[in-house]
Amino acid sequence: MTKMELTKNFSLEEMLRSDTAKRCGITNKPKAEEETEVVENLKALCVEVLQPLRDFLGKPVVVSSGYRCRELNEKVGGVSNSQHLTGEAADIRVKDRHELIEIMRFIMDETVFDQLIREKSATGEWVHVSYKRNGNNRQQVFKLTR
Repeated sequence: MTKMELTKNFSLEEMLRSDTAKRCGITNKPKAEEETEVVENLKALCVEVLQPLRDFLGKPVVVSSGYRCRELNEKVGGVSNSQHLTGEAADIRVKDRHELIEIMRFIMDETVFDQLIREKSATGEWVHVSYKRNGNNRQQVFKLTR
């Protein structure tokens, strides 16, 4: 895969990057037969949700996890039907609770999305957002503690 811009502030490379994959020696790229669909899904997620969020905030939006291959998804404990597997989801790193709430409010009020989840674990909090290019975006909002 070559370097590709999905929007003015998001690249394909960024949406495939994973510290866990790097640390574990996992090549986090879609299979050839899935590549076109995954890239189109990632682009739609960026166009419809992430770029508007970036424009609103006026600063970078740090995606800690976008697309995940099956091996990486299993390694991080993702569910077997995770939208990360199809390039329809991203986890957004936040610096504090104020930023988390600001991001969630903007996404809820100003974008169309499938799921918006405030996730929390022993290591911190982040925002998970998904967008379906094909199908019904359910506008579901959850809080998940691991």
